[in-house]
Amino acid sequence: MNATPAAPTPSEPVDPADRNGTFRSESLELALAAQDAAAVAFALRHDVVVVPKLVLPTGTSDTAAADAAPSTGGPDDGALPDEGDQVRVFGRENTDKRILLLFSSDDTYAAMVPDDPNRQVMLYDALSLRAFLEAHLDVIEQVFFDIAGPHTMAANPEDLLKALG
Repeated sequence: MNATPAAPTPSEPVDPADRNGTFRSESLELALAAQDAAAVAFALRHDVVVVPKLVLPTGTSDTAAADAAPSTGGPDDGALPDEGDQVRVFGRENTDKRILLLFSSDDTYAAMVPDDPNRQVMLYDALSLRAFLEAHLDVIEQVFFDIAGPHTMAANPEDLLKALG
């Protein structure tokens, strides 16, 4: 008789506050290394993802900050973004469309912006990521994971929303 491998069972969501200050998702890292879209979706649903945080230069007013990037709408539990924190999105010249960059760790984000002295990140869980995507679906044209490598993947924002469940 041939044994069929058991399907992975959903685990309890990881509480980012229990991560002791680490900004990494090992499950996302492994899924990206395998280039396995289903495993990436599973990791996003059951772990966290590292999201670049918009850091405004000192002396920038709160009004300008509100206009600079969309609000995350994330919960305030000390590890996930505060309500006023904003996601750093990236855009192409001459377009109002934005690209959302997500990372498996702070180190993979650092590889993309090695000379940024104000590099900061936040952890998003599936609910926070879903809320952000739903609120900004009209301007986000593409989502990239670990864009500086070594295992980059891309997703259409609509497909990512479906994968988040």
